[in-house]
Amino acid sequence: MEKIAIVWLRRDLRTHDHPALSAAAASCDRVVPLFVLDQRLLDGRFASGPRTAFMLGCLRELDGQLEAIGGGLCVRAGSPEEVLPQLAEQLGASEVYWTSDVSPFALERDRKVTEALKSLGVEAIPSPGNFCADVSLPRTKNGKPFSVFTPFWKAERELPRRPVLPAPSALQLPDGLDRGELPATPQLGKQLREPFCQPGEPAARAALELWLDGPIDSYGELHDNLSGGTSDLSAWLRWGCISARETEQRAQERGGEGAEAFVRQLAWRDFYAHVLLMFPDNMKLEYQEKFRRLEWVDDEQGFAAWCEGQTGYPLVDAGMRQLAASGWMHNRARMVVGSFLTKDLQIDWRRGEQWFEEMLLDAEPSQNNGNWQWIASTGVDPAPYFRRIFNPILQQQRFDPDGDYVRRWVPELAGVPVARLAEPWKMSEQEQEQAGCVIGRDYPAPVVDHAAARLATIERYRAVAPPKD
Repeated sequence: MEKIAIVWLRRDLRTHDHPALSAAAASCDRVVPLFVLDQRLLDGRFASGPRTAFMLGCLRELDGQLEAIGGGLCVRAGSPEEVLPQLAEQLGASEVYWTSDVSPFALERDRKVTEALKSLGVEAIPSPGNFCADVSLPRTKNGKPFSVFTPFWKAERELPRRPVLPAPSALQLPDGLDRGELPATPQLGKQLREPFCQPGEPAARAALELWLDGPIDSYGELHDNLSGGTSDLSAWLRWGCISARETEQRAQERGGEGAEAFVRQLAWRDFYAHVLLMFPDNMKLEYQEKFRRLEWVDDEQGFAAWCEGQTGYPLVDAGMRQLAASGWMHNRARMVVGSFLTKDLQIDWRRGEQWFEEMLLDAEPSQNNGNWQWIASTGVDPAPYFRRIFNPILQQQRFDPDGDYVRRWVPELAGVPVARLAEPWKMSEQEQEQAGCVIGRDYPAPVVDHAAARLATIERYRAVAPPKD
């Protein structure tokens, strides 16, 4: 009798280095790669039109990759707790494989699926695959989870790594299987004018090869350069079009200071996954309880100006416009715009987190939550809050010294001399006319004074967490 397995795909949309897919192919005669269109995610708390469109593109590419080795993608709509038991019973499947995840929603969903399958005598087999290592394992010397990155990084480096796996050479679907169809790309929310990257495994693997072929060597020196220097792999890593484990191993094989710095950044992704797994309340609450008493400002005008890239601070506006146009933002710009929202405008970090979830192609719960709490000074890996109040003027002068990034995304400032570009409101009336950029007409005046906002923020934080004597 033929043995049939289902591989439940979530954000592991690839064929290479896919432990769940490889294990199913090795142990079963027929393998059904399945994606479940779960409306709780598509229309839920962090619904995203751009990310849904990117996901569907990744799934179409994956279908082609699977067909090339004799298989194909099966698609169903509904809740996995209902769809998976129904399909397993219909097919006579004995096993269901998937790649484990860390968010509270994913863990509870997977628990329900496991129970439903068990009631039918079907074995649920979670596998690793979303991270470089098993993020549940690292512990401090006292046996506690980590809340500071550097010691986590030192501990994780010592963990064993699973082998990087080739794509299965062949798959076979059950006879007569109704594979279903992927829907057309929905017109959900905001659409991207110039998507940052192409969806799918082939584009991801080509980009990884290009990165490893030389640019990675300069990563340590250039990764903060707003006009370039990063790998640009984040959206593909988020959707598992390439595996973090393979990316780590390939970078280590390349070697050098740039590769070492890049691997360390991959570990930040594992760190935030570890944190969310160990501290699930972080999804809604500040990790540092003392800052749960912070009073945030309800400033709809300020929030709208931030979202639309109309704050009057060129680097902040460039970052937010890049996000709206492409679904991606340089990491240095993410820190600056995050600081501006939470420290200059004093708006709740959760609003920024939600906006990023709506717009970013690479947004994943653990990373997005961890980074927003980091910049708001409420999360793990703490530093004194006054050290994470980023000055958008100085940040622009340091990391976009020629103004290439700002001028690309804020074309109103194209004629502004570089010496005035970080503070265009300081131009004289004559200078503004000569530059073709009159403040208040062609480009907004600053919505807040950074120096005054900095002092106000320090007082707000100090009020709920007075400095120790």
